[in-house]
Amino acid sequence: MPGAHQQPEPGETGTRRIDWQWRAAALGAVDAAPAAAVTAAVAVPSGVALAVGVLPAAIMGLPPTRRARAALILIGILTGLPMVLGSLVAHTPLLAIVVVFTLAVGAAALARTTVAKRRNLGRVLSTLSVPLVGVGLSYDDPATAVGLAVLMIGGSVFAYVVSLLLPEHAAVAPVRPGTAITLGYGVRLGAAGATAAAIGFALDLDHVGWACAAALLVMRPDTDEQVTRMAGRIASMLIGGTAAVLVVGATPADWVYSAAVVAVVATAAATHRSRWYVTSTFTTFLVFVLLLYSDPEQAGYRFTERLSETVLGVAIAFLFGIAVPTLGRRTQWSH
Repeated sequence: MPGAHQQPEPGETGTRRIDWQWRAAALGAVDAAPAAAVTAAVAVPSGVALAVGVLPAAIMGLPPTRRARAALILIGILTGLPMVLGSLVAHTPLLAIVVVFTLAVGAAALARTTVAKRRNLGRVLSTLSVPLVGVGLSYDDPATAVGLAVLMIGGSVFAYVVSLLLPEHAAVAPVRPGTAITLGYGVRLGAAGATAAAIGFALDLDHVGWACAAALLVMRPDTDEQVTRMAGRIASMLIGGTAAVLVVGATPADWVYSAAVVAVVATAAATHRSRWYVTSTFTTFLVFVLLLYSDPEQAGYRFTERLSETVLGVAIAFLFGIAVPTLGRRTQWSH
């Protein structure tokens, strides 16, 4: 019966390290078609930005029923608007730090409710929206963040329309749900994001949001899952960043970028259920292409910058996600 099982919620993990789904890859390629066309026929930066916009919907996968597929639009909204919020508070460091902390705690509180829809929304906010507020801190001009948010929402609407053309299907077997989010975890998540943001502002980093987003994206209430995401984040940055540097450095024709857009979005969609954290490989590739396309000579500097800030964010996540609770448990045992 179509729709008998639900799609996995954010925070759930698959069983395979790399789980490849050909149907999802094909759908991702279709979702990427407008971005590929813009890349080849209009301007590479515009097309790549549109590809960034369609990624959240592509990574979500195809819900089993047409009614459930409206969630594709919601995921675009919950991705784009938080980034705009981050850009709006980016010029006021203290406010930005307070906003990141407060939203993380609030999302965790919502995830603890007994109402299923509110609980699921809390998980999405905690694992997706709050990190995107961190991403928004890197945008000095809110108009840039608004433009990217519009692309994200537009990309999700296009993915939704495409999804309505496909038949309903029985969802894959449910995967193991993630560890429950507690209020204590929300406080530690907020502290990690706030600390990363504070360091970024104090050091006047070019991209304050990179370390903050890295910390928030790898944090998880389950230690094993967080370790996997920490390693995956760094590996994905190295792979995605290196691939982008090589592509941009070769100064290829626009059709090569267009083909790369299709390949990246399709691969991201195909592997969205993987246990390994590979998603950031594709976002890193697209972000690097946007950064380097007009100035390839910045490749070495941008690569080092992204790597160092990713490592900083992962280290902060380790402190608040693993070290602090471990120390707390040991202290309790000693008493």
